[in-house]
Amino acid sequence: MNPYVKALPLILAGVLLNAFAQIAMKKGLAAVGGMTWELASMVRLGLNPWTLGCFACYAVSIVLWAGALNLVEVNFAYPFLALGFLANALMSQALLGESIPPMRWAALAFIILGVTLQAFTGSPKHL
Repeated sequence: MNPYVKALPLILAGVLLNAFAQIAMKKGLAAVGGMTWELASMVRLGLNPWTLGCFACYAVSIVLWAGALNLVEVNFAYPFLALGFLANALMSQALLGESIPPMRWAALAFIILGVTLQAFTGSPKHL
């Protein structure tokens, strides 16, 4: 199987986990009433289940990213991280009730277009 086809699920799963980690961090902050730079506040935040979930998502996304980079060049994989902007917008709307203004949707459309163009361009061995 083509290594680029094998890498895509790893890349996309890593992007989704990374985006969800942001949501989990926000939920953790809300659960503990925010954060100050005092040790007790940071420990309380660090031990919150949402924050621990955030750390776990980051850890798994790093492993998935390493697997993807083992298969493809960085200059192919890295632009897919921009899809995290879309994933984060959708998750923050669905899970946090945040609103997304129309201009931000337009910006996200440009990001998707850019990622699509980069994914399907390059030398024939990549496709």
